[in-house]
Amino acid sequence: MALRRLLKENDIIVAPGVFNPAVALLAERMGFQAVYLSGAALTGSLAMPNLGIITLTELSMFTSYISRVISIPVIVDADTGFGEVINVQRTVRELEAAGAAAIQIEDQVLPKKCGHLSGKKLIPPEEMVKKIIAAVEARKKNTVIIARTDARAVEGLEAAVERAKLYVEAGADVIFPEALRSLEEFKAFAKALPGVPLLANMTEFGKTPYLTVDQFREAGYKIVIFPVTTFRYAMGAVREALEVLKREGTQKSLLDRMMTRWEFYELIGYKTYEERDSKIAERAEELVRRFRSVDVSDESVE
Repeated sequence: MALRRLLKENDIIVAPGVFNPAVALLAERMGFQAVYLSGAALTGSLAMPNLGIITLTELSMFTSYISRVISIPVIVDADTGFGEVINVQRTVRELEAAGAAAIQIEDQVLPKKCGHLSGKKLIPPEEMVKKIIAAVEARKKNTVIIARTDARAVEGLEAAVERAKLYVEAGADVIFPEALRSLEEFKAFAKALPGVPLLANMTEFGKTPYLTVDQFREAGYKIVIFPVTTFRYAMGAVREALEVLKREGTQKSLLDRMMTRWEFYELIGYKTYEERDSKIAERAEELVRRFRSVDVSDESVE
């Protein structure tokens, strides 16, 4: 499994959030080693709030679309696993089949909230343990299981650490402590779980201060995600473009900030589609010519 190899060979993996195949393809082209299919970014792109209301079918579909066009691992945010133990098992099987290299589940009550908002509620630790055991037993391809705990904001850092230790015992491969509030907290959490691969969330406008990849590396984290950065930046750019269009009546002043038609065609391999179509057309024409030649020859014999 590529992600497991990356975890062993790299001191840290930077996984930008993606919300469609084109963004994932661009992330791979820019040299990132993994991507994160963010629940917040995906639901946002569908004009829905991040409250766990997206369906497993929708998430599986986007996972498949993305994994089909890139060769790097896709880490998939599966929220609370779409239900209880049996539901979690189906979630793992469906997302694994769709190409997920890692599946993340969290210990919030459904409907969940964004991890950096107030008013979150947690399920009992034993309920999360059952979900982790179910996820581990359901996987067929040694998919990485990531257990996220939102306990810091609800029960405090010490309780988050205790939950994390329990989740590791249940079989979680990676632990994701959500919404820690300082570099010191990230360091303390890592110190309490020596040898356990940890994931840090560097989102915008949340509880966590803006830390760098180097700081997370030094704190002992193996993965850092930037889940909604691309989506938020894209929405800001689209808003700016619409403002310019409305104000100026032309897009000319925006051209130097756009990805050009040819740059996008190169990204998606447009030329290979044309070449493939041309080759199939040539084969088809040759087959028809041979068929007609044989047919005419048979008629002349008669």
